[in-house]
Amino acid sequence: MSSSLFTPLTIGSVTFPHRLFLSPMCQYQAKEGYVTSWHHVHLGARAQGRAALVMVEACSVLPEGRLSLYDVGIWEDGQGKALSSLVALLKSLGAQTGIQLAHGGRKASCHRPWEGGEHLSLKEGGWPLLAPSAVAFSNAFPVPAEMDSGEMERVLESFVKGAIRAREAGFDVLELHLAHGYLLHEFLSPLSNHRTDQWGGSLEGRLGYPMEVVRRVREVWPEDRPLFVRISATDWAEGGWTPDDSVVLSRRLFAAGVDLVDASSGGLVPHAVIPVAPMYQVPLAEKIRTETGGSVGAVGLITRPEEAESIVATGMADVVFIGRAMLRNPYWPLEAAQALGAPLLPPDSYLRGWPAPKR
Repeated sequence: MSSSLFTPLTIGSVTFPHRLFLSPMCQYQAKEGYVTSWHHVHLGARAQGRAALVMVEACSVLPEGRLSLYDVGIWEDGQGKALSSLVALLKSLGAQTGIQLAHGGRKASCHRPWEGGEHLSLKEGGWPLLAPSAVAFSNAFPVPAEMDSGEMERVLESFVKGAIRAREAGFDVLELHLAHGYLLHEFLSPLSNHRTDQWGGSLEGRLGYPMEVVRRVREVWPEDRPLFVRISATDWAEGGWTPDDSVVLSRRLFAAGVDLVDASSGGLVPHAVIPVAPMYQVPLAEKIRTETGGSVGAVGLITRPEEAESIVATGMADVVFIGRAMLRNPYWPLEAAQALGAPLLPPDSYLRGWPAPKR
């Protein structure tokens, strides 16, 4: 039995042994923005489980961009150096390494999910929110301050500096977070961007700032190392960002040197009606891939090896990002390979506990 999912993929100078990537997922275990032993154990286990790409969670480019007090950061040099030791561990286990850069915008400053996830007030150690426009995420969040040109340049430079630190830490892949209702997604959607200057209004205006971030980051990220961008391909809300908008954006991203669009969805508004079901976001990835010809990743409630195989085998996407399923089982890629008859093996120390691939 041959498997499309378990075929190599080369992007630039990086070769992935197969097409199953670990999706970036916040752990809320950092201290002052620094990774801890939790991240080494958590991500190390996924590398042992043979994810082709181990992607570190969203790392905030500024302290006020954090979603919580416990987010990983990359706004200072020491954080980059701490990440370099994590990169070394993951590489020693045979994984390609990735990092996602983000700013939470109007959804920043919250308690951790298992602590309720509500907004973290100034009295509780939180911080003021910034956004493209003075429009709150919900009634439970404060109204953010509308960013002026100086703040926009500061945030842009923080993405550039974060990319430089990620480069120096040795990451193979860099991903920019333009999804899930965070700052750069907020600029894209007409539901959150009410600006009347050059950065708002028409689709062209709303694309402007996120595309400038992408261009400036591409200038400092090595040409031969892949640059990914995660987008929310639809807001799932009337009057919001649409799949057709995502095709326009993706064409711009590919033209600007982005190597792969990671197609997720939603997160911008709390009233979105999302048809959650197995593989529900895959058609969004397929649309972008079909209409742009660029490389695309699929993500979202992909839980069975046969589902992941069908996505790649039928050309709906080039790679599959696995999130929650790999939280439950760090050896999901190995077990998927076993189910599909692919010759993927665990680290040598685990071989005696692993059955031979099915034929």
